[in-house]
Amino acid sequence: MPIRSLRSRLTLAAVATVAAAGLLAGCASSAGEGDAGSAPVTLRVGAVTAPATDIVEAAGDAIADGYEIELVEVSDYVTINNMLAAGDIDANFSQHEPYMTEFNTKNDASLEAVQPVYNFVIAFYSKTLGDITELPDGATVAIPNDSSNTARALKLLADADIITLTSGVDPYAATLDDIAENPKNLEFLSLEINQLNTAYDEADLVFQWPSHIAALGLTPQEDGLLTELDDRFALQLVVPSDDADSDATRALIDAFTSDEVREIIDGNATIEAAF
Repeated sequence: MPIRSLRSRLTLAAVATVAAAGLLAGCASSAGEGDAGSAPVTLRVGAVTAPATDIVEAAGDAIADGYEIELVEVSDYVTINNMLAAGDIDANFSQHEPYMTEFNTKNDASLEAVQPVYNFVIAFYSKTLGDITELPDGATVAIPNDSSNTARALKLLADADIITLTSGVDPYAATLDDIAENPKNLEFLSLEINQLNTAYDEADLVFQWPSHIAALGLTPQEDGLLTELDDRFALQLVVPSDDADSDATRALIDAFTSDEVREIIDGNATIEAAF
């Protein structure tokens, strides 16, 4: 099926444009089941960056008759969830389930992860260090500022014996306050995920997703000083909870687990299929 691309910017005008498009196209949940004998139901799926955007496009090629996918590119992870919660898009493909759960809690939202699509290797990078053993005393370490990815970064450092977390703390919920020992006197800089690349030139160590660090020409396999792949952080197809069992969502799940999507995943060395 054809796929259309709509680029969104972090402005009220962009959100308004998407909302207007939604009024014209009709919300998937209200449109009901796709009917091959009538105009296809347009399902608007948000994504932030490649390879997620590439996978949305591949899913558009695979979606069942009666539906089409419209890719909505959004610049940040908070806006894309706000758009989904507001009904301005029908699904998004931009986050792992722990991040979504945190968003739901903070915003009294009801989003639901309905299908893991790919796992990805996360890593710490450095512009100046060739090996993690070279990390100097007092080094600046840039990490994400959301709780799920903060914990992921701290767990990776703790697993490498660079810091020690408080005994008994759940490492997947750890915060900076849970650092019990910091023998290198690391200084932590907390930033939005899509801002971490800006710290690469100044910080000694930077935690980053492969989809973002690729803009600097880096990969976790070649350039990561500490790496981790944990399937609890698989990138998920997410929809409003009320639509989790709808015909449209089932069509999306089928499309996002199709051979077309698997081909995109298999062609990217930084990710692996989670279905």
